[in-house]
Amino acid sequence: MADATASNDKQRTWIDGVKPYVEKAPLASFFLGISSGFPFAMIGATLTTRLAQDGIDKKTITAFTLVFLAYNFKFLWAWIVDGVRLPLIGRLGQRVSWMLVMGAAVIAAVVNLALVDPGDGIGAIVTAAILVGVAGASFDIVIDAYRIEILEPRQLGVGSGMTQYGWRIGSAGAGALALVVAARLGWEAAYLACAALALPAMIVALLMGEPKRHHAPTRERGVQRTLAAIWRPFVEFLQRRGALLVLLFVLIHKIGDTLANLTFRLLFDDLGFSNDEIAIYDVGVGFWAYLIGIFVGGFLYARMGMKRSVLLSLVLMCVSNFSFALLAGAGHSNWGMAGAIGFENFASGIGGVVVIAYFSALADLRFTAAQYALISAASSIVGRFLTGTTAGGLVEGMGYVNFYLLTTLAAVPGIILFWLMMRAGLIDASIGSAGKEGAGSTQQDPA
Repeated sequence: MADATASNDKQRTWIDGVKPYVEKAPLASFFLGISSGFPFAMIGATLTTRLAQDGIDKKTITAFTLVFLAYNFKFLWAWIVDGVRLPLIGRLGQRVSWMLVMGAAVIAAVVNLALVDPGDGIGAIVTAAILVGVAGASFDIVIDAYRIEILEPRQLGVGSGMTQYGWRIGSAGAGALALVVAARLGWEAAYLACAALALPAMIVALLMGEPKRHHAPTRERGVQRTLAAIWRPFVEFLQRRGALLVLLFVLIHKIGDTLANLTFRLLFDDLGFSNDEIAIYDVGVGFWAYLIGIFVGGFLYARMGMKRSVLLSLVLMCVSNFSFALLAGAGHSNWGMAGAIGFENFASGIGGVVVIAYFSALADLRFTAAQYALISAASSIVGRFLTGTTAGGLVEGMGYVNFYLLTTLAAVPGIILFWLMMRAGLIDASIGSAGKEGAGSTQQDPA
C-alpha cells in the first residue's frame, strides 16, 4: 500500500513538473521562438554555405558576421514598437499589428535574399543580408514583447524555456531545410521555403490576440506619445532602487562565458580532435545536454524561485568554464570532451532560461519592447567586444589552461554582485510590472 502511495506521489510530481509546459502561453512561446530563430540561420550558417558554394572567398564570407550587429543595436529603434500606432492595421492591437507587419517584413527580406544572385556581385547580396538582419532584429523586438506580456509572472521561467526550445528548432530546422531543398531545387527555392517560418509567430498573434497585460505607454496620442516612448523607458527604469547595480550585473554577468565560448573549436583543433569527434561530442552531446538544461531550468525556476535559480545558474556557468581548463590540461580525451561540452551546454540551458526569465521580469509592461531590447543587448555587448578584441591574444599569450581559469575568475564578480543584490533586497526592488502578479491596466504613467 505504501509503495502504491509513493508511486502515485512520484507520478503527480512528474505531472506537476510537465503541466506548466503545455499551458497556452508557454506553448505559444514555443512557436514564437521558432519564428525568432530562423532569420539567424538565413544570414548565418546557411548564407555561409551558399556563398562558399558560389565561390565567394572566405574573407568576404566571414565579413558577413557584421550583419548580426543589427541584433546588438535593436534597442535604438525598439521604442517604435511601443510608441507608434500603425494606421488601419493598428485596430488589431499594438502588439498584434506590429507582429504582422514585422513578420511580413522578414518574409519579404528573406524572399529578396533568395532572388539575389551572388554571381552578379557582392553588393546586392550584402544589402539583402543587411535587410534580413534588420527585419529579423525588429521581429525579435515584437516577439520578445509579446512573449513577456502573454506570460504570467509564474510562467516566465517555463515560457523562457519554451522560447529557447523554439529558437533552437527554428534555427537548426531552417538550416537543415535550406540544405535539403537547395540540394534538390536550388538556393532560391530553399530560401523561399524557409520564409514560411515567420508564420508561426504571426498565427499565434492572430489566434491569441492582444496580450491582456499590455499597456499603452502613455496617455498622450500622436507625436507626444511617440516622443514620450523614447525617453520614458529609461527614466522609469533608472528611478528604481538599485537600478545602476542591476545594469552593472546585466553588463558583466556573461563576460566569462562569452570569452570562453568562442575559443572551444580552437581548443578542440589544437588538441587533435577529428571532425567526426567534434560532430559527435560538440554538436551531438552538446545539443541534447542543452535541451535537457532548458527543461531543468524551467523546473528550477518554478521550484526554487527566481533569485535562487539565477544564482545557481551563475555558479554552474562559472564551473563549466573551469571544466574546459581541466580538458585543456588533460589533452585529447573523448570522455573529457563529452563531459566538458555536456556540462557547459547543460549549464547554459539552465542559465538561458532563468536569466532570461529574470531579465523579462525587469520590464515595465508599458515599455516592454524598449526595455527588454536594451537589457538583452547590454547583456552580451561587453562580452562580445572583449571576445572579439582579446580572446585570441590571451590564448596565445597564456595558453588554454590559464585562459579558461581566467574566464572562470571573470564569472565570479557577477555571482558576487547578484548575491549582494539578493542580500540587500535589490532584486525584488528592481523587478518591473512584468514580474509582478496582478499588474493590470490601471498602472499609472511615470511622472
